[in-house]
Amino acid sequence: MATTPASVRVSGPPNRSFLVGYPGISATLPRIEGKVEIRPGHGYSMPVPVSLVRISLQKRETIHPDADSLTKRHLGAPRKETTDVVGKEVLLFRCSSGKDAENVISMDLPFVIFIPFGRGGEETNRRIPPASLQLPSRIAETYYELVVTVQQGHSNQYRYSFPLPLLRYDTLSTFGMYQKPETKMVASDNLVNLGINLPRWSYGPNDPITVYIKISPNLDWWKKAQKVTIDKITLGIEEEITFNPEGDEPTKKVNKLAKQVQIVKTKLPEAGYATNIGLVFPSKDLRDPDGIIKRGKPAFPQYEVVSFTTSSTLYKIEFYLNIKVQLSGARDLQIRQPIVICPLDQQGCKEEMEAIEIAAKEAAHVDPNNPMLPAHSIVLANDRDSLRALGLCMVGGQKKPFIE
Repeated sequence: MATTPASVRVSGPPNRSFLVGYPGISATLPRIEGKVEIRPGHGYSMPVPVSLVRISLQKRETIHPDADSLTKRHLGAPRKETTDVVGKEVLLFRCSSGKDAENVISMDLPFVIFIPFGRGGEETNRRIPPASLQLPSRIAETYYELVVTVQQGHSNQYRYSFPLPLLRYDTLSTFGMYQKPETKMVASDNLVNLGINLPRWSYGPNDPITVYIKISPNLDWWKKAQKVTIDKITLGIEEEITFNPEGDEPTKKVNKLAKQVQIVKTKLPEAGYATNIGLVFPSKDLRDPDGIIKRGKPAFPQYEVVSFTTSSTLYKIEFYLNIKVQLSGARDLQIRQPIVICPLDQQGCKEEMEAIEIAAKEAAHVDPNNPMLPAHSIVLANDRDSLRALGLCMVGGQKKPFIE
């Protein structure tokens, strides 16, 4: 007779999410805490045989670069998929040796899975996992699942998946490393120089981006340089998606997200021409016309941006500021400056900073080698008053609700 699958669910700590700490920030010791709950799957009280219980966090990635084109969707390369275990698989229960399985009435198995927080180089199991993300038309996506494997006897093995959205916090625009100004300079025909200064280089939805620009002549060639006219200055934001970046044939797709044009029409002065040009990073409105935020997909957090800076096995997303100066009398000047895009705006990043500090203080008391989990709670069918775990009792040979 085939064994009936057990009823399995995963619950998190009381009034908290599964995810504890901040992935990408090692001081917070990011981890997933919870409890695997196993109950009879058939009827109320029929014991279930359990031989082995394991849990792991799995990352699933897919790419289909041609999915946003109706013609290429069928003619292009098929969808590519990869599945990896994040961190380590955890063994939660194994029946005593010599037994095929334990007959279980109820089973609560606390667990903790530590999320890698080291760069790890080529060791994929030590890399910080990328954030959950689904791009339009599913051209690329990354999502995570808690996978519980329950072995019931010799031949019956069942898998249960529970989606788990995962965010990354190492690109917050409030971190000091993103506040250091970035400067760059290029020259055109040895006549004109273009220099830019970017006060900070991490941004989120609706964050203003301002670039200081200086166009100056080469005074050694001033006779020629004074004939140069600055026509216009263009500032644009580009999203560059690289598919299969670690493979043999990486392909790139560049999307222009926003553009700001400043008409100048001025002869290049001897002292140079300086100006500021700026725009706002575009955001995605989560509310419908009635002002209601729709329920999101369980595997993906709701972001106010379509995409953000991220890097994974099958795809990589980078952002650039493209500054272009159109000249008359000399070649045009162009600088493509990399920037970081964070899913949270400046205010959201500030609000997270204090919580990150608190999480780091809490993590200081956690030993990764011995995380001090609560004890397992296992009620076997032959235990005295085992039915009481299910709120039942025997009255006159029949199972009745237990009333204290």
